[in-house]
Amino acid sequence: MKTLLETIDLKGEPNVLALLNDDNEYYSGVGKNYLSNSDIGTLLTNPKDFGKSREDSKAFMDGRFFHQLLLEPEKAEATPFVDVSTRNTKEYKNFCETNNLPFCMLKKEQDEIRELVSLMKSNITFYDEIYREGNQFEVPDVGEIQGMMWKGKADIVGKDFLIDLKTTSDIHKFKYSAKSYNYDSQCYIYQQLFGKPLVFYAIDKTTGVLGIFKPSPEFIESGERKVARAIEVFSKYF
Repeated sequence: MKTLLETIDLKGEPNVLALLNDDNEYYSGVGKNYLSNSDIGTLLTNPKDFGKSREDSKAFMDGRFFHQLLLEPEKAEATPFVDVSTRNTKEYKNFCETNNLPFCMLKKEQDEIRELVSLMKSNITFYDEIYREGNQFEVPDVGEIQGMMWKGKADIVGKDFLIDLKTTSDIHKFKYSAKSYNYDSQCYIYQQLFGKPLVFYAIDKTTGVLGIFKPSPEFIESGERKVARAIEVFSKYF
């Protein structure tokens, strides 16, 4: 298998993008040959952890379930859950052990996310833009950015722009917190890969308030600088 260090341009090989449609290949298989936005934070803050697998957690699982309910409902319905009050119960631990799961969602958590999805889909503007005819969901792409090979998987690829779905703890602070979550570098990377502007469609997890955020040129430039710094760190240590 080609290595990331060789920075081989595989974009011209259709089989690579077909493989990247599979989540296992994207995160743990051929996708390991590429840098991604999820590497930005690690390279800039704790490079010794670069390349290490991330354990599943409530935050990751909640985000994944939210996206799947909106874009890949068949995957969401296959997500296991336990109808208990907390993860400290014997029933929860036995369920995880029996099913060989390091982590599992609680039914009440799934119910909360289903409510968020229902709120988002009930808004006409959001519904029409997310499910507009011709939109493609969970689309992978790879390409060279600043001399290195990168990957990305866009939530929604429309005719004129990309939509990235987000949940937030405070919709009113989203435009300020976005940089701390490296949404600026994500925006830059995805626009480079797909050649279309990216727009964030977000929902407040507490209030259900919705917001559409169009990145400014300054926001994208901030992401470009982060990518450059991350490449410097990668080149120096790896």
